Amino acid sequence: MTISGHEGSSYQARGVAFGLLGGLCISFGGPLVRLIEQADGWQILTYRSGSFTVTLLLLIVAQYGWRSMDVIKNAFTPIGLAVAVTIGSGFCFYLFALLHTTVANTVFVISMGPLITAAIAWPVLGERLSLRTLLVLFVALIGVTIMLTGAVSAGRLLGNIFAFGAVLTFAIFVILCRLARDRDMLAATCLGGFFAACFSAYMAPTLIIPPMDYVYALLLGIVQVGLGFSFITWASRYIPAAEVTLLTLVETVMGPVWTWLVVGELPALTTLIGGAIVLLCVLFHAITAVRQSRPKASVID
Repeated sequence: MTISGHEGSSYQARGVAFGLLGGLCISFGGPLVRLIEQADGWQILTYRSGSFTVTLLLLIVAQYGWRSMDVIKNAFTPIGLAVAVTIGSGFCFYLFALLHTTVANTVFVISMGPLITAAIAWPVLGERLSLRTLLVLFVALIGVTIMLTGAVSAGRLLGNIFAFGAVLTFAIFVILCRLARDRDMLAATCLGGFFAACFSAYMAPTLIIPPMDYVYALLLGIVQVGLGFSFITWASRYIPAAEVTLLTLVETVMGPVWTWLVVGELPALTTLIGGAIVLLCVLFHAITAVRQSRPKASVID
C-alpha cells in the first residue's frame, strides 16, 4: 500500500519553526533586564514569572477551550511536576546569570545546550542525531568557542555558574517534554512559572518597584519566556530534543545584538565572528529541514 510521508515531514517543519521562534523570543531577555533600573533580582523574577503564568493560562484556554482542564491535569502527573520544578529553577538561574555577568557571557554558556541535551537524550530517549545535524552542531560549537575566547571575562564566576545551572535545567526540561510528547506539557510549564513567582515573591524585600521597571518585568514574562517557552514546549513535540536546543541557538547570536542596539553593551569582534558562524549553522539546518518537509510518498510491501 502507499502512504504519504507528508505528515511526518510537516511535523518536522512545524517543530523547526517553533524552535526558531522560541529562541528569538528568549533573545529579548538581555536588553529588557538591562533596561530595568532599580528592581532587584527577586522583584524582577516575581513579576516575570507571574506574567508568564498568566500568559500561558490564556494560551491554554485559547487553544483548548472547554477541554483546558484535561490539559491542566497533565501538570499534576509525576513528569508534569518534574517539568514544573525544572523550568521554575531554570528561570531563577537564568535571571541571576544576567544580573551577575554580561549578556554575552550568559548566552554563550547557555549555547552549550545542544551538546548537553544530546548527551542526555541519547541514553534517556534513544534519540540518535542524523549525520547532518551532528555536523551542524559541531560547526556551531566551533562558533561558540570563538565567541567564548573573547567573551568570558575574569571575575564573572558566579554569573557563569548561574548560567550553567540555566543550561542544565533547560536541557532537562526539553528531555522531559520529549518523554511526554504524547501530551501537551504547556500547563506543566505554566505551573513552573507559578512556583517561581511564589518563591521569588517570598524572597523579595518588597513588591513595590518603579512603573517602568514593572513594565519591563511584565514584558519579560509575556514575550521573552511566555511566548518563548510556549514555542519551545510545542517544538519538543515534533523534533528531537537536541534539535530543539540547536535551533534556539539563535538566542546566542541575537541576545548580544539586541543588548548592543538598546543599551550599548558592545559585543567583542570574536562575538560577531563566532555569532555569524552559529547563525549560519542554524539557518542552514532550518532551511534544510523545511526543504525536506515537502510531501513524499513511499511504498510499503
